[in-house]
Amino acid sequence: MIELNPQETTRAYAFDMWMKAPMPMVTFFKTLDVSHLVKISRKKHLKFNMLMCWCIGRAASQVKEFYMLPVADKLIRYDSIAVNTIVANENGEVSSCDIPFSDSLATFNTDYLRLTRQVGRTCENHDLTDCMVIGTSALAQFDIDGAVGMYSGVFNNPFMIWGRYRKSLFKTILTVSFQFHHTQMDGAHAARFLSLLQEEILMLM
Repeated sequence: MIELNPQETTRAYAFDMWMKAPMPMVTFFKTLDVSHLVKISRKKHLKFNMLMCWCIGRAASQVKEFYMLPVADKLIRYDSIAVNTIVANENGEVSSCDIPFSDSLATFNTDYLRLTRQVGRTCENHDLTDCMVIGTSALAQFDIDGAVGMYSGVFNNPFMIWGRYRKSLFKTILTVSFQFHHTQMDGAHAARFLSLLQEEILMLM
């Protein structure tokens, strides 16, 4: 990762406008068709949450703005991305686990299973400081219509939240929220990411 001069990037105007804003975060909501993801999960005995995280990584890797992140008062460019998931640990609490994104689903699945088990057992967070991390929180046992993440002023990372998917006669849907720092990307970039996420879900083999 390297520090960028914001004025030499496409985020120059956004950096000037939003870095010192009291609330620079924007949240989008989107309802996804996850019928295919549920089918693949059951057919191949893969965790639904793992598949969601991989599709998120796939979609994000196609949007260059995901590789830049405002950190403190700087703009940092990363060479790689990771997807974070929240893990229920053996103490009955939750821990945080960063999984490096790989374009290979098999590799990502192996890392996901290994790291989430490790975090669940040790009750210690697994943090990757050399990646641009996309946070996620899956409240899969609950029916929620949406959630807006908390802006702490410390972490500016993009963040996604979803609850239980819902079945209808013809398809299964999942409503997600996506929070992002306006310095990192504009609404059009975020909307493109969500559209790519739907495409990745539908194309998953």
